[in-house]
Amino acid sequence: GSAAKRAAAKTALLDAIEGCERGVTATEERKRDVDAAASALERLNPNARALKCDLINGEWELLYTTSASILGASRPWPFRPIGPIYQTIDARRLRARNRETAPFFNAVDADLTPTSPSAADVQFVRFSIFGVVGVDAPASARGALDTTYLDEDLRVGRGDKGNLFVLAMRDRSAELRREGDDA
Repeated sequence: GSAAKRAAAKTALLDAIEGCERGVTATEERKRDVDAAASALERLNPNARALKCDLINGEWELLYTTSASILGASRPWPFRPIGPIYQTIDARRLRARNRETAPFFNAVDADLTPTSPSAADVQFVRFSIFGVVGVDAPASARGALDTTYLDEDLRVGRGDKGNLFVLAMRDRSAELRREGDDA
């Protein structure tokens, strides 16, 4: 059935990204293989209305991306994020946060504006540098993200610059409250 097809496609995608350091060491051939595996899984998406599905909410760990800026691929290895990278989605409040861990602990908060049942424009609003210095984001700090596959433990998305993102659920209870929110 469809659950078995999804399980096989998920396994194929996870196998394709295995060992490529979130995409940092992926060759062009490997990137094509990962993209093909992601496309096969996306065709089996059980939650096409991702922004209305509670499964999208929570903290996700980045397993793979083609985004060189997120990976720090052009930076020397000591200046690349080496710890987990997380993205928290709070679709109820239309917010997101991207967060690096070791060694820099940088983060950025964003507001989401839905553009379809699965996609949103992303307006970055505040950067946190080294986990201590807050800086307002310029109005030009924006993007878009379409969630193309979503289930209980895996999310696949495609960004407006053509980047692929594969993430695994880590904390379903994570929310993004800000000062002034009702309790």
